[in-house]
Amino acid sequence: MDKVAMVTGAGSGIGRAVARRLARDGFHLVLAGRRKEALQTTAGEVEAAGQKALAVAADVGKPAEVKALFDEADAMFGRLDVLFNNAGAGGPAVEFDQLTDAQWQAVVDVNLTGSFLCARHAFGLMKRQKPQGGRIINNGSISAQTPRPLSAPYTATKHAITGLTKSIALDGRPYDITCGQVDIGNAATEMTERMTQGMPQANGQVMPEPRMDVEHVAQAVSYMAGLPLQSNVLFMTVMATKMPFVGRG
Repeated sequence: MDKVAMVTGAGSGIGRAVARRLARDGFHLVLAGRRKEALQTTAGEVEAAGQKALAVAADVGKPAEVKALFDEADAMFGRLDVLFNNAGAGGPAVEFDQLTDAQWQAVVDVNLTGSFLCARHAFGLMKRQKPQGGRIINNGSISAQTPRPLSAPYTATKHAITGLTKSIALDGRPYDITCGQVDIGNAATEMTERMTQGMPQANGQVMPEPRMDVEHVAQAVSYMAGLPLQSNVLFMTVMATKMPFVGRG
């Protein structure tokens, strides 16, 4: 039976790396993101690995666009074995009392509501399909355990993702639907390039931080995705070994 995976935020960075890896693992891919041109680049890499790719431009924070995404995926493939809930956004690094309603809501819409909307549609499809079941993998963050300075919207949503992961893992048991979370620290992508110049630390200093190859994240997600449904990685942390996270930095 052909295996199908969906990756949100698949146009660049972690999403693109994971999509490439899953294609090499034998998955057909549904690729979602806001930028159609970037998705088509990822689709070309998936097809070069010998798999089918469906690229759908969608804002995961908008219910109608998520429904259309899953309608297209269902029409083309008829099933979904893995959802990698990867799309995310960060807020501005400003003092807590300076955060605006709009800045807060923008992060919540993508990171939390978007993950919920995609997971809900995936859950329904996995529940209906034959054979029943599937796997949802949420992209958390090490911020789901420890915040960075000036990151309240991002940190709050990633803590919420942890609760969402546990709830889906519990509620999916009767239908062979499982859910896990990968918490990532300092993967080398365009979004984290600024880490090489310096990041605010809890003691007020600004220091460069080590990063890791994004392919190591793809390898971790691939392991989670490849497990039989009788087994699950509920939480995995993959991080740059020398980044200031464990202990006192």
